[in-house]
Amino acid sequence: MGLRLGRTLVIANPAAQSGAGAQGAEFVRRTLEAFSSATDGFDLRLTTGPGNATQMARAATGFETVLALGGDGVIHEVVNGLMHIDASRRPRLGIIPLGSGNDYARTLGMAKNAPEVALGQILRGVCRRVDLGLVNGTYFDETLSFGVDAAIALDTMRRRKAHGAHGTRLFMGSGLDIIRHQISSWPFTAAFDGEQVTGSSIVFAVQVGPTYGGGFRICPDADSTDGLLDVCYSHGDPSTATALATFARARIGLHTHSPYLGFLKAKSISIDFEGEPPCQADGERLVGAHFKITCAHRALEVITPTRQG
Repeated sequence: MGLRLGRTLVIANPAAQSGAGAQGAEFVRRTLEAFSSATDGFDLRLTTGPGNATQMARAATGFETVLALGGDGVIHEVVNGLMHIDASRRPRLGIIPLGSGNDYARTLGMAKNAPEVALGQILRGVCRRVDLGLVNGTYFDETLSFGVDAAIALDTMRRRKAHGAHGTRLFMGSGLDIIRHQISSWPFTAAFDGEQVTGSSIVFAVQVGPTYGGGFRICPDADSTDGLLDVCYSHGDPSTATALATFARARIGLHTHSPYLGFLKAKSISIDFEGEPPCQADGERLVGAHFKITCAHRALEVITPTRQG
């Protein structure tokens, strides 16, 4: 038996995947019209610029389900909009991933860049509650990072807009360039669930799910339902060659035994950097030197495939 979505709002980025988002939105419209029993009526709204998806999701109080069609950035905006709605009235979220990285899709087990498959997964899916991260008032569904990690993520956004490149190759190319020419370390003082740590880090990633950068398994053991954030941070002073080799191994999660990396789990993190490092949450730039980070346990209901993977 299929999942009844109730009254449904579809928020779609028509510019996703170089215009494929418009075609995907039209496919969703036709399908939901053809299978009217799947919903109690639906609205389709197209975004027109940054922040638009957040505004739409924030106003979705009369809907039972919100479907986000687009890349990680649009999904991030929709999540933040939904989290402004009181938990008792908050719609569930379904995602139809059409993006470059699609890391949240990997975490949820959703088909990537295949709207017909993803919508089928949703219509036959199950609902479950998942964790979110919260940093200085902004929610993130997959990744928060500082330093080189963030610089690479932000650079991939710039390169994608300029050249239309996408996926893991884009992240790898940006990473190799930045590590070779722009690598720097950021002194910090942090508290992980109250335990103090002081150091200087090139890499500092806080994960809800395992991957960033289009599939880099930076925190392979991350579980989006365990109430904990997974952290990977560097220490020591690795050479450029070592940093490059570690970066390459992270593609498939083989970096975890590096003597220059530390891994831990925490419910809450407070961190102060000397200066303002590059920072991003799900690909969106953040600024500052002090960050208070918490895990919002089971904060959002999402639709996932009956079988994930």
